[in-house]
This record gives sequence, C-alpha cells and structure tokens, in this order.
Amino acid sequence: MKKQFIKVVLSCAVLAGGFTVTSCKKSGSSKDVSRATGWKINAKEGGFQYNTDFKEQETAPGLVFVEGGTFTKGKVQDDVMHDWNNTPTSQHVQSFYMDETEVTNVMYLEYLDYLKSVYPPEDPKYTNIYKGALPDTLVWRNRLGFNETMTNNYLRHPAYAEYPVVGINWVQATQFAEWRTDRVNEVMLEREGYLAEDAKYKAAQGDVQGTFSTQAYLNRPESVYNGQIDSLQGKAKKDSVNTFAKRSSGVIMPEYRLPTETEWEYAAQANQGTREYNNYRGRKKYPWDGDYTRNGQRVGRGDQLANFKQGKGDYGGIAGWSDDGADITAQVMSYKPNDLGLYDMAGNVAEWVADVYRPIVDDEVSDFNYYRGNIYMKTAIGEDGKVNILRDSVMYDTLPNGKIVAMNLPGEIKMVPVDEEETYLRTNFSSSDNRGYRDGDAGSSRFFDQFSDDDEEQEDSKKMYNSPKHSVERDSAGKLIRQYDHSNNRSTLINDEVRVYKGGSWRDRAYWLDPAQRRYMPQYMATDYVGFRCAMSRVGSKSKTKNKTPRGKKVR
Repeated sequence: MKKQFIKVVLSCAVLAGGFTVTSCKKSGSSKDVSRATGWKINAKEGGFQYNTDFKEQETAPGLVFVEGGTFTKGKVQDDVMHDWNNTPTSQHVQSFYMDETEVTNVMYLEYLDYLKSVYPPEDPKYTNIYKGALPDTLVWRNRLGFNETMTNNYLRHPAYAEYPVVGINWVQATQFAEWRTDRVNEVMLEREGYLAEDAKYKAAQGDVQGTFSTQAYLNRPESVYNGQIDSLQGKAKKDSVNTFAKRSSGVIMPEYRLPTETEWEYAAQANQGTREYNNYRGRKKYPWDGDYTRNGQRVGRGDQLANFKQGKGDYGGIAGWSDDGADITAQVMSYKPNDLGLYDMAGNVAEWVADVYRPIVDDEVSDFNYYRGNIYMKTAIGEDGKVNILRDSVMYDTLPNGKIVAMNLPGEIKMVPVDEEETYLRTNFSSSDNRGYRDGDAGSSRFFDQFSDDDEEQEDSKKMYNSPKHSVERDSAGKLIRQYDHSNNRSTLINDEVRVYKGGSWRDRAYWLDPAQRRYMPQYMATDYVGFRCAMSRVGSKSKTKNKTPRGKKVR
C-alpha cells in the first residue's frame, strides 16, 4: 500500500514536470469538482453554484471591442491655443468596449418613450422624470441665424433618426447609460431563462408595476418589478438552485457608462492598425493615418474624412461639389471608421467623457486607467439588514440652470457615500469624493497656509479653483429663485462639476479633430455640437481568447 502511494505521487510529479497538464488526475480534473476541497460544483443537491462554462465576455449591443495597451496621452505638436492642458504622459488602458457610433436621435427617443410609458408625466410624482430627460432643443437657436427648422425637427423627425443626439448635458448622458444597462440586462436574463419571454415589455405596457434595476436584482431580486418578479420568471425557476442570476452566473453585463478621457483618446487614436513608432509616441495627428483631412487613396481621393468647419462660412463646401457632405451634423457612419471600427471619432459632434476637468494630468499618481472623478458609494442598509430599495420615492436635483433631473428611478437601490468604516487605515483612498485629489483641494492650493475661516469670501478668493457659485432653489409655490454669483474675486470657471468633452465637431476647425485636444464645460450645460457615446469595461482577459493558447501551455 505504501509503495502504491509513492508511485502515485511520483506519477503526479512527472506529469506536473511537463508543460501539458497542471494537476494529476487523482486530484480531480473535472471543471465541476473543486480543486480546493474536492466538493462538487453545481451539484443538483445544492452547495456552491458557479458558471464553470464561462468563456469570455460577449460584446453587448452597439459596442466594439477595444484591446487595451500603452500609449502616449496628450500631444507633442504645437499648442496653438496655448492651453497647455495636454502635456504628453505615458498611460496604460485596460481593454474595454465602446459604442460603434455616437448615440443617435432614435436611440435616445427609445429612452424617452420608455420613461413616458413607465413613469407617465401626467402623474405629478413622475412629471420631472420625463421632463428632466428631454434634450434642450433650443440649443439650435442663434440670435443672428435662422435655425428654427432644427429646433423643431432635429430630435424627432425621421430624417434625422440616425444623426447624433445633441442638446444633452453630461448628467443626462450618464442617466441614459444607466437606463441602457438595465434594458440590456433584461434581454440577457430573458435569453438565459431567468425572466419569462417578453417580460421586458410588461412594465412598459403597464402589465406590472415598477421596472427592472440591475443593482436591485443582484442585491434583492425579490424586489424587482415592484415585488412581482415571481410572475415573470422563466424556465430557470424550475431549477430551485438557480432561481435568480448572480454575478457568478456570468449573465449580468457590466454597466454601460461614459468612457473616461483616457479610454476615449486611446480609442480615437486607434494605434492598433499602424504599428509605427511615431504613432505609438503620440505623434498621430488624426484618428486616420496621415497629416491631412482629405482622402489620399485612389478611390475617393480629395474627399474630406470627417465632418468639420473648413473655414469661415464654410461648413460643407460648394453646392454640387460638397467637401464633406454635411452642413450641420451628418448621419452616423457617413465616413470611414478608424482602425478599431469606430465611426466619427473626429468631427460630426464632440463627445462628453466621464472625467472632471483639470488642466494637468497627474501621471505621478496614476499611469494605469487614469480617471479623475471617482466618488465612492455603497448601498444603504435598512434596519432589517437588507439594502434599501427606493419604491415610489424619487430624488430630484435642481441644476444651476434651473433644470430638474431625477437622481434615481423608482425601484433602484439607495446609495450613500462610503464612510470611515471603509476608509480607516486604507492607503489607496481616504474619502468618498476624490474629484479634487491632489489638484484643487485645500491641501494642494498655493495659499493653503493663508486660508482664513473668518471670511468665506476672502478664503474662496485664494483657492486654486475658486469658480463662481451659482445656485437655484424653489420656493413653496414652486417658483425658481436664482442666485447668480456676482463676486469680482473669481478667477476660473473650473470646479468639480466641470466635465471634459473630446473631439472636434461640425462647428470646429480641423485643429480640434486631434484626439488629444481637450475642452471643458459645466456638466449641466448642453450645446448643438456636443453629443456622447457609451463604453463598457471588459472583465477577464486583456484580449479575445478565441483561438488563443493560454500562456505556459504547450501546443501539440
């Protein structure tokens, strides 16, 4: 018996010494048997349930895979505007997904239609949900220009269905991404049998009260659809072990969101197509190869490669021989995509990104997935020990321009800032709000030692970013009370509510088509030349694993 045991051990050692296996058969080679305990995984009797068949994240609707890597963020060309806000820094970006095109009018109208159906504006408690999501169509107006046709038609007329939506502020863009996450995950759960067929239409049709929230489903699935999810469960309900999907099921998609500035710039440069040294070092001027905006290839030679303003009074070229085929925005996919398959990463409309604006990129702190704007939150736990679900209560916020937006929708989870319980003795973060970390907070100001608590106005005038503090409130009758900041001591427009937007637009000259250029605008403002597209993080491997051999494995 002892000799037999030694033989088995030696056999395992010989096998492990090669490069074709990672464990001996005696330890259990089945993927449904734990290598830690030898217990069964996904046993019908119960126990640990896990998706052992998961291969890799699938590409969600509308997205294109962008393999991560290193690149030079910023530019080394002449800074004509003398902003000095895009000094070159070396950055590494994790793999992610990005929308193939900008979000279009018809995509946004689907969002508005859903809100109007599920949260009828005629219901007083829901009125501002729909109104707060509406684009500002008045952005087309010009005091010395006739643009009423766009004001009245651009958003809703079928002629503009596949044109990028504009008049959207940063807050509205992020809320659209959150809504999109929930709708896509409803489709995924229905496809995998966790929801009944066409369950996603029940809320919109009024057959059930409430709606679906991804975070609520993951934390308190019984609360979804206002507690009526039992009547909407699919074939998976027959298996008592897998009644609800979990993170470990591999079915729930990561959230749609705005891309970070680093991700957007990396995707726009699209260095994967051309492995030239100059491109890698940040010397690629446009999303396409070359230093010119016109097509140099035999087919289409001389055509403009993007929709932008070519000169004073020249938005589309001469009639009958148009340079770029558009005078305002153009239909998406009107121009060739870059080497990643992304359309209009230069021109058409500029695009919101997630970052809070600062003139300096602090690469000394982070050169990996750089992003300024982190506000860490956690789920609010009730007295019953479960997460709080906001049933019919809707939290609204009045933006400085008077626009009211819903900060949550009924059925979502209540979130609160992290506190000392999460930050105590941590070295990687110490507070919930990190938007001003190392740049703009009191500790990084030039006159930190001269701050005075006695005179708030004097103190504000000495801060690095002492932007105007406009505020708006509503009285008991619902009338807006606007308080405009008339201070003469303000020295900047930069604060923690100012966001970056990237890329040139139909209103911009070619200078702004450079992916490295960066501009900023208050997150509550909207224009006729800024739109957005969504992104999604990739979980798992850096690259697509299909037809690839894992590192360390020997190919026979």
